[in-house]
Amino acid sequence: MAKWTAADIPDQNGRVVVITGANTGLGFETAAALAERGAHVVLAVRNLDKGKDAEALIRQRSPGASVALQELDLTSLDSVRTAAAQLRSEHDRIDLLVNNAGVMWTPKSTTKDGFELQFGTNHLGHFAFTGLLLDRLLPVAGSRVVTVSSLGHRLRADIHFDDLQWEHGYSRVAAYGQSKLANLLFTYELQRRLASQPTTIATAAHPGGSRTELTRNLPAWAAGLTLLVEPLFQDAAMGALPTLRAASDPQALGGQYFGPDGFAQGRGYPKVVGSSRKSHDVGTQKRLWNVSEELTGVVFPV
Repeated sequence: MAKWTAADIPDQNGRVVVITGANTGLGFETAAALAERGAHVVLAVRNLDKGKDAEALIRQRSPGASVALQELDLTSLDSVRTAAAQLRSEHDRIDLLVNNAGVMWTPKSTTKDGFELQFGTNHLGHFAFTGLLLDRLLPVAGSRVVTVSSLGHRLRADIHFDDLQWEHGYSRVAAYGQSKLANLLFTYELQRRLASQPTTIATAAHPGGSRTELTRNLPAWAAGLTLLVEPLFQDAAMGALPTLRAASDPQALGGQYFGPDGFAQGRGYPKVVGSSRKSHDVGTQKRLWNVSEELTGVVFPV
């Protein structure tokens, strides 16, 4: 069977795409590939200076590319609401939302709203952003919400409902696992709620082992280990392929999860892959959804 590559992305002319964390790494490669295929791509980024550099590089790669910037700080619900309001005022429709931005293995810290940083950024920020934009996707045939998870959703991962914000002890590895498991629980519950909608689906993806700036917060021991295994990692362009397939493959179905086809899903070309047993627990999906609505104050229109 032929391997799926960026060359398989269908024509994207007329589509409006919003990608979080699109100034670097996987998000940048996702944005560049979709812009090259003709999409109008909005780079939703925290640092506008880095966003401008990314925009210029995309235009350099694809002269005539349609690219715009939107300031978005996922660690602030005020910023999430402001960004969503601005996007809603500028776009009557959104065809694709890619929840890509994230942090990994950070020291113990909190978002501006007091959430544990990894859970607040990787899950709650994207949960709120999606909920505030969803009614711009629902009327659009073929629209999608793609959320980027990680192999880390299996690593010491659980949803600690008794201490979601890690106020009683902290493990940066387990906190990251919780946030990435939450990404999948969110995707599956969102797809269940979208099942009655004929237009919009929710999918997820993970990049395997990829060389990106996500590792910038690693502790010294992990950074040293990463240097040893980094030659086994794939570059960001390859790591973005599962996201791109989840976002654009006409055959993709709601609730599917895409990752690399190589050994242990560490590298390779994108295919539909499985996720952990915990990610498919319907009770946990529903409970996390309800808690997320309470914490963010965002209620979905589905």
